[in-house]
Order: sequence, then structure tokens, then C-alpha cells
Amino acid sequence: MKKKNIGNLTLIILVVLTALIWLIFPPVREGAEHYERAYAGEVLGSLVIVLMSFSLFISTRPKWAEPFFGGLDKMYMTHRHTSTSAFLLMFVHLLTVPITLVNLRVGNYLAMTAFLGIVAIVLPTLAPRIPFLNKLTGQTYEGWKKLHRFIGIFFILGFVHSLTVNAPSAKVAITWTQNFFILGTLSYLYTEVFGRFFKKYLPYTVEAANHPNNSTTEVVLRAKKDPIKNQKAGQFLFVRFAGSGLDESHPFTISSAPHENVLRVTIKACGDFTRHLFANLKAGTEATIEGPYGMFDYKSSGPRQIWVAGGIGVTPFLSFIRDLKTDPAFDVDFYYTVRHREEAIFVEEIQEAAKKYPRLKAYIRFSSTDGSLSVDEIAKNAGGNISQHHIYMCGPLPMVQAFETKFIEMKVPSDNIHYEEFNFR
Repeated sequence: MKKKNIGNLTLIILVVLTALIWLIFPPVREGAEHYERAYAGEVLGSLVIVLMSFSLFISTRPKWAEPFFGGLDKMYMTHRHTSTSAFLLMFVHLLTVPITLVNLRVGNYLAMTAFLGIVAIVLPTLAPRIPFLNKLTGQTYEGWKKLHRFIGIFFILGFVHSLTVNAPSAKVAITWTQNFFILGTLSYLYTEVFGRFFKKYLPYTVEAANHPNNSTTEVVLRAKKDPIKNQKAGQFLFVRFAGSGLDESHPFTISSAPHENVLRVTIKACGDFTRHLFANLKAGTEATIEGPYGMFDYKSSGPRQIWVAGGIGVTPFLSFIRDLKTDPAFDVDFYYTVRHREEAIFVEEIQEAAKKYPRLKAYIRFSSTDGSLSVDEIAKNAGGNISQHHIYMCGPLPMVQAFETKFIEMKVPSDNIHYEEFNFR
């Protein structure tokens, strides 16, 4: 089994084990009304707790867990799946449990509070375009993040509800589920309260805010004290800038090499925050860095590689190229495609690197004049058979997905195809 699959496999096993424990140690039937529905409701409620506890755990961004998922980006994909599954199971739970409007207990009111709170938090994520839901977040990324900070409170209320309703007793299963409640609660408290005392939020200063074209900002950051450690080319970090409209934590790929004495992040103005950053970020601005994260590492694979960058997806490959000190020990075909010539950045640097390092071949593509890049063309330039190549891709999600499908059709093993899930950001 590959190490990167252990995290998701562990989650699946724990979910299945939770269901089995409820089957092996069912609740006491004697005197219980609507036993079957109550029993099924308890099982579903426990599964919701397990899934939400994993979501809260992943939100702590534990670096040590990255290898077991394949990187923080993949962890956040798991976070999305566990959160969505828990949300849907919560509805099934609500429809399953026997509910009476007579003699309501404290647990019933806690259940309604937890349910409505979680719905109010999750729906803006699943349906962000609904107007009245946008008001909850202010239609901003930071507003969305602030809203999600309350999810742990409703998680706790949901578990307390399970202990205070008139449900059939199942001590073994409830005790098992309590372990996940503890995991989720501690994760939530770490993220919102205690993490600041343990995590490394490092102070940096913006040394320069360069504009390589009319829509991109290259931010040069210098550490005020200790720089980030253990950086690898191709990783990303979370950065928060001081100042009005900039005080939001966002993930950006590091485009500098690990050996440089500054950090560089290259950011395209494609949203409200990044457009504001393009127009307003100045040298001297204070910044806070968290990271690095990610496992998009060209040094971890085989002797024949193909790199494909689309648009601002060139940033990790800039880090790869800047990381080279000698001719690489492997052959690389690097494709950088943008629609228009004026959108390309650092083209001269890429071309100079290709001249300096014979094993690095660079292909710059302007699709408006040269036509769209195709996998067939990539394979032809690589000699036809690319089944043993390792593919690194970064760019728009539709491009990455289409290319992945085509590479697999050309017998490239899926484990040889590497890309980051940038849509988690």
C-alpha cells in the first residue's frame, strides 16, 4: 500500500468500524419506543460525529499527516468529502429519528440549534450564489472563513444533544463515539484558541511588490527573524498581509527556490482580494507566514519528466527551475502555455535556464496564435511512448483534468501523474 493512501483508508476503516460496533453492541431494547428508528438514528448520528471530527482534525493543518494523504491539498479534498458526507447524513438522521412535539427535552432543542447552525454554515459553501446566503459571508473569502469558525460549537452541541435525548442506551457504542467527539473538540480548540501558541506564524516584511505584467504581482518577502524551514521547491504557504483589504490569510505557491534568502510568491489578479493586492500592496507592508505545505516535488520521481504549466500555474515550476544548480539528473520537457503573449511571465528566465541546462527543454505556447497545446504533441516531442514518464501539471482545473485523462489513455500510470488540487484554496 502506498503511504499517501493510508490517511483515507484509515478514515474508511474507522467509519465502517463505527457501524460494526453499533451492530455488535446494539442499544438496549427494553422499554424503548420506536426502537428501530431510534437505533438507526443513533448509528447515523455517530457516523456524523466521526466524519465531522475528521474534518475538524484536518482543519488544524498537521504537517506530519501530509505524507499519509499525499499533501495538504489532498487532505482538504478529504475534508470536503467528509464534511459533505456528514452534512447529508445529518439530514438522513433528522428524517430517521422519531420526533414528537410533545414533551420536548433539552436534547431536542440542542439538536435543532446544532442542525440550523451547521446548515447556515455549510450551505454558503455548497450554494454560494444564493443571494440571502451571500449575506452570511459578505461575499468574501474572509467572511466565509469567519463563518466556519463557529462549526465546532455546533459540533459540540450536536454531541451533547445525543446524550440528553431519550434514546435507547448503548454504552459501548456511545463510548466509542466519544473518542471522536474528543478528537473533534480538541482539534477545534487547537485551531481557534491554542494553535497560536504552537504553530509557527512567522513575521515577514514585503521587500518589493513587482508587476511582471499588467495582471500579476510578484511579492518579495524577507524574514524579520527566523525564515521558514524545510522548504522544498513547489510548495505553498499561507500568507496574511497587514493593511485594509489585505488582512486575509490566503495560500500561494512559493515561486522562489529554497536556497534563496527571500521568499517570492507570484499572484495573478483574478479575484477581489488579488485585484486589491495588485493595486495596493506596497514595499514595507508587514506579513505573517505559515508553512510550507504540499508534496508537489519533482525530486521524488523518475528520470524522465514532463512539466505542464497553464497560466499562473507556472509558479511551482519557476521554483523548480530556480532550484536547479546544475544540469538536472533527469530529462525534462517543460510546457508553459498561456492564451496571449502578454500574459506570460518570466519567459526570458525560463529560456535562459533551458540554454544553461541541456536536459531541460522549454516549450512556450501562446494558444491564441499557436493553437492549443495537446497531449499528442507532448507525446510526439517525447519520442512517442510516454508510459514511463512522470507528469507534473499545474493550471486551470479543466485543463489538468482533460490532460490527465489523455495521459492515462496513453498508458501513463496514474501514480506517475502529479498535480495539486488548487481548487481547495
